[in-house]
Amino acid sequence: MRVLFILFALLPILEIALLINVGSVIGGWNTVGLVILSAFIGAYFVKREGVSTLQTAQEKMQRNEVPGKELVEGLMLVVAGVLLVTPGFITDIFGFLLAMPGSRHFFAAQVSKHMKMRIVTPGMGGGTAGFGQGQSPFGQSPFGDRPNSPNSDGDVFEGEYTDHTTNDPDKRLK
Repeated sequence: MRVLFILFALLPILEIALLINVGSVIGGWNTVGLVILSAFIGAYFVKREGVSTLQTAQEKMQRNEVPGKELVEGLMLVVAGVLLVTPGFITDIFGFLLAMPGSRHFFAAQVSKHMKMRIVTPGMGGGTAGFGQGQSPFGQSPFGDRPNSPNSDGDVFEGEYTDHTTNDPDKRLK
């Protein structure tokens, strides 16, 4: 709640106060021009960095690697773009920090580390990381099976299987 209060109440007040102070020093139209110029430079920079990050992610996917770092950096570039287009100098500073490759890599590493610590995976043993084998946080199986139901016979899954690899003219499944 504190973060939301700062974002939606205090930040606009600080931005307006800073714009008024800068406007009184360099003039109103110069301040408007500076805000517009920073938005255009920021949009160009975010676009350039976004294309670079997208190319890196595509290269990783072609090598059958998960582009996790690139996804986090892409999200940061989206946030940077929003901050840079928003009028104001404080948002521009944070936007440029997220758009610069060096600081973006640092923040992406911190966010990734924080996300890895928060991921909850069922069945990871120990009891601290997960909720137990096949259990959700609400104590039920995520697949809807109940302990006394007819479908709860352990590791047996019923279903049908049809092999379509020989009939596929494009050989996509091989």
